[in-house]
Amino acid sequence: MEQQPTLIDGRVHDLGDGFNVRRLLPVLQARHVGPFVFFDYMGPVTFLDDKGMDVRPHPHIGLATVTWLFEGVIRHRDSLGSIADIRPGEVNWMTSGRGIVHSERTPPEARGGGLRAHGIQVWVALPQKDAEVEPEFHHHGADELPRISLPGAELVLIAGTGYGKESPVKVFAPMFFVEATLEEGAELPWPEQHVERGVCVVDGEVEWDGVTVQPMHAAVQVGDASPPLRARRKSRVMLFGGAPLDGERHLWWNFVASTRERIEQAKADWVAQRMGKVIGDEEEFIPLPA
Repeated sequence: MEQQPTLIDGRVHDLGDGFNVRRLLPVLQARHVGPFVFFDYMGPVTFLDDKGMDVRPHPHIGLATVTWLFEGVIRHRDSLGSIADIRPGEVNWMTSGRGIVHSERTPPEARGGGLRAHGIQVWVALPQKDAEVEPEFHHHGADELPRISLPGAELVLIAGTGYGKESPVKVFAPMFFVEATLEEGAELPWPEQHVERGVCVVDGEVEWDGVTVQPMHAAVQVGDASPPLRARRKSRVMLFGGAPLDGERHLWWNFVASTRERIEQAKADWVAQRMGKVIGDEEEFIPLPA
């Protein structure tokens, strides 16, 4: 049965040097939407001097991380030996599976001169049968992603399926992740095959079944059918969702698992430094939170 969308304000976290993120998932109103269990809106921020993003090596299990930038550049390194700079319109998709360690930093050559950072980072929970797969990392250029034109709307299908297209990004369960640019007054239908859905507004303002969503906010809904989004003015939005999760997940720090025992194992593995080192970034790491 269709439910009215639920508006999500999120919680703002200061990561230092004026770099804020707004956490839109998980929150009290929604622990997950389809396989999406974590959704951070990053920035926008202008780094001064030689400052930049410096997320030291840290571990993940049971999920895939996805980074999507509007401005800036981030260098990914991981314990598989992967290294890739991600820029706006490109995809970094990292499947942690049984365990991976990675870092995310602004490249040295990009620092200084008022570097901007603005984007989205999400975690997609892996199905229980795939939770312990071998870790993988894949980078996809902007020219690899399907482009979709609808009346008053231009879409990029980042991952999953929707609007008759399928992204080349490897996923493990039915889902969709889309960036859409809407002209003022345009109406955008939802992908029909997905029963859990959400929207995050980047620029502009949209109305969804009587709910107004403004920048850096989200709305989510569950049901077999949903009214379209309507742009109150020219807008850029992120659409996300998919099939319901195959059971609840426990989230603790950077770990996602179906049981608390698996979380405890991951904590012990990280403390004992059994999860590997980030190749090319071996000197630092984030300790397990107290």
